[in-house]
Amino acid sequence: MARTTRPFRIVPVRRLAGAAAIALLVGTVPLLGGTSAGARPPSPTHCSTDPTARLAGVPSPEQELGFPLGLGQERPVTTDEIRTYLHGVDVASDRVVTGVLGTSGLGQPLPYAVVSNERNVRPAALRKIAENIRDLRDPRRTTRKQADRTAADSPAIVWVTGNVHGGEKSGADAALKTLYELAAGLSCDVAERNDNLVTIIVPTQNPDGRDASRRQNEFGFDLNRDWFARSQQETDGKLELMRRYPPQVFVDAHEMGGSQYFFPPNADPIHHEISSESVDWINRIGEANKAGFGYNGACTETVTTECYFNYARYDLFFMGYGDTVPSTGFGAAGMTFEKGSASAVADRVQQQFHTQWSTLGWAAANKREVLTGYFRIWTDALAQGRAGTLEPNEVVQPTNEVQFPVPDQRIRSYFLLPDRQLADVRQLVERLRRMDVEVYEVQQPTRVPDARIFGGRSARNVTVPKGAYWIPMDQPQKHWIQAIMGEDPYTPFPYFYDVSSWSNPLLMGVPTLYTGDDVRPKAKLVRNISGGKTGHASPRGSYGYRLDSAAAAEFTFRLLGRGVPLMRDGASSVVQVAEKHLSREIDDLAKSLGVTLTAGGPATGTRVELPDVGLFAGTGISTTSGSHGEARYVLGERWGLDPKPVTTADINDNTEAFTGRTVLLVPDGSSSTGGLTAAGQANLRNWIAQGHTYVGLRNEGTRLARAAGLTSTTEKAKPAGYQVIGSHLRVDVDSDSPVAAGRPAEDFEFNNGDPILNASTTGANVLRYPSGDTFWANGYTVGVDALRGTAALVDEPTGAGRSVLFAFNPLFRAYNESGLHLVANALLYPAAGAAPTARLTAAVDPARAAAARAPVTEDLGGGWRPISIEVADTDLARTRSIVERFTADARISVSGGSAYLVIPNRQGWQADEHPFLGDLTRALHTAGVPLRSLVA
Repeated sequence: MARTTRPFRIVPVRRLAGAAAIALLVGTVPLLGGTSAGARPPSPTHCSTDPTARLAGVPSPEQELGFPLGLGQERPVTTDEIRTYLHGVDVASDRVVTGVLGTSGLGQPLPYAVVSNERNVRPAALRKIAENIRDLRDPRRTTRKQADRTAADSPAIVWVTGNVHGGEKSGADAALKTLYELAAGLSCDVAERNDNLVTIIVPTQNPDGRDASRRQNEFGFDLNRDWFARSQQETDGKLELMRRYPPQVFVDAHEMGGSQYFFPPNADPIHHEISSESVDWINRIGEANKAGFGYNGACTETVTTECYFNYARYDLFFMGYGDTVPSTGFGAAGMTFEKGSASAVADRVQQQFHTQWSTLGWAAANKREVLTGYFRIWTDALAQGRAGTLEPNEVVQPTNEVQFPVPDQRIRSYFLLPDRQLADVRQLVERLRRMDVEVYEVQQPTRVPDARIFGGRSARNVTVPKGAYWIPMDQPQKHWIQAIMGEDPYTPFPYFYDVSSWSNPLLMGVPTLYTGDDVRPKAKLVRNISGGKTGHASPRGSYGYRLDSAAAAEFTFRLLGRGVPLMRDGASSVVQVAEKHLSREIDDLAKSLGVTLTAGGPATGTRVELPDVGLFAGTGISTTSGSHGEARYVLGERWGLDPKPVTTADINDNTEAFTGRTVLLVPDGSSSTGGLTAAGQANLRNWIAQGHTYVGLRNEGTRLARAAGLTSTTEKAKPAGYQVIGSHLRVDVDSDSPVAAGRPAEDFEFNNGDPILNASTTGANVLRYPSGDTFWANGYTVGVDALRGTAALVDEPTGAGRSVLFAFNPLFRAYNESGLHLVANALLYPAAGAAPTARLTAAVDPARAAAARAPVTEDLGGGWRPISIEVADTDLARTRSIVERFTADARISVSGGSAYLVIPNRQGWQADEHPFLGDLTRALHTAGVPLRSLVA
């Protein structure tokens, strides 16, 4: 990607920069047991030409752990040993200070080390260095002369992190080796790195997963997909530390299948809002890594092990990764390094060390240039924001061409409207503010001459009301704003190993518009989240709030869990809490969630009951990852519902573990029946008929219900080449169903290649994709018209109860807030009263019985999705011959001049953990097969 040459003009500042000063981290855990600098052996004043010269007082890995790291290493380091070694080096070296950035899901500390020369790590000096770097991020308060002085005099900040995937351990071990060399080395190479850099080392980002040798954290979340949402505390603490020490270079060390090594240049696509400076640094660091890699050098047709490759497989697109977020949100050279896990542990760690060391060497040698370019990134972003220009799409791989350019449009402002889902609007405001985005609250109505309304619509002369939130683009975080707020990410090239849309307003389902007009509403900077009580209710009165958002749902469950009585007006979705129950603690909770409590009269309506939720953990369900973990986290950790496990045997045998629940949630999985026998299916129907609720998610959740005779929906076959790669689509909402309470008449839902459900004839189609001209989708889709008129969510009554079936995963990564709200509505479904006994044993409805007999669609994705390769139909023969080297199970179809090869992924592997996808992709590139798209 070439550096931008567009002549952006710097114009006078319109708002005071002081109002946008970056918030410092104030709650970081104190440093771990280090001694004062005076008690440590002093570092040398002159460097040594001997690369092996080291300070004797700093413990080596052999001394502290009992074995070397890298060459000669026979086993990975344990989590306890990581903490022990960081503490030992901190105590012994005046170049190192350590701290704790947060805790894991199981409460383990997440330690980090800061290493530089002894002058830089003194508290006052370290604070000043961090302040100088933060100042570079805001050209409104930093002159070019000040920036030049910082580039000349201040070290750059480099982060080295590992082990975000718990089973990928070598990056952490190598980070400890890097720490030792920086802390103890006396060579000139070490001195150059320490004099020119402050290196932040986070050996393990996922200690719970490391202990379990599992990719995911305790709640089954892939922490390398959590970066923009920050739903997991491991991610959140890390990002707060990054705000304190913003990186210019960021290394995220991983493992993959095989015995090769990947480092950038990246594969396409690269997100268009990542600066050209960042991409340039990434590619140049790649050249340094090539020079320092050693082993067998570059991979070729004949050199296939202990070698490196570039480009293939790892993109720089989705804003959930440990390379894209440092690059886009912090202006860094964010990089993923991947080492094949089939290599011996010694080779894995040594190669990770080589790339870490080479990266630090490049950053140190180019420190001044990097800091100068770093200031330019934010200067350009500010100018682009003022002009309303977006960066263009480009590709970096020599054989690729831009297929989807960024449209010629200007965006100067986003507005979040306050008329509905207000608590979720405020949560989005906080998400933006915690990435140093300036958000303003509109103080008087403002006219927008030309507005674009999310969902592909436009309008003239729109009045933005008082209370709306304004996000102007003329601020340093312009790149980040567009990257997560944009209605579409505009992928330049259709290669995906994750989703193709993550637009935060669409995920949250909040009303949003944007404009290229230069509007300047009267507005005030948001400094704190709004919410909590307004006014004062009488002693016999109450406070009400709208249950129309995921945040309001969380507030409701938290109150019910504390035993607070709540009343609900079914017509308005307003929930009321009596004045006598509104403590200061509850008011603070409401404020933290952005829920406004409005004073009113006595509470009326129907009492809201706390659901007793069973979480299905039977046949086909993985309890350590994916949908089950998301449900356990959202319902348990966030909502405090403490879901109880329900097994296949519990339902088949009608045990108390099943019958004692009021709700059964079946997450996505690989079985179409959940292992239920005919008796178990009858037990399930009878339990629902007694007034209970079944909630089924995606494949297994809907298919188990169909097999049990609970729905008349059937699955529609997907056409050849069909692709919906984590995209948003408009849905029509049936507001008569309580499941849709508080949702607008039109909404958006997130589809990730989900089953296509023909509409129900025996229940309510709560969410339905439009069949007419209001149909709309973003992201990357092929054949998406197959969804027209089909159902995304159905509400099927059985006796006094019901089955609520989601074709999609509403709990996906816990960042689909509109989906979370719908699940909450299902859990809080108003009771209809017990059904007569005669209805409990009634025969299954004929339409449902017919649906149960329909052929079951084969599950090729294993809770994720299969690999899909698209080539020209004329290239089918040679593509098939290459694919057959790796698998004989590819499904082939031809349509519209393209051939599609679909490879099952029944284990649900992500692309970066798949055992042969990387080798297959490189084989196709080596053979010169032009890929029209690749989805994994």
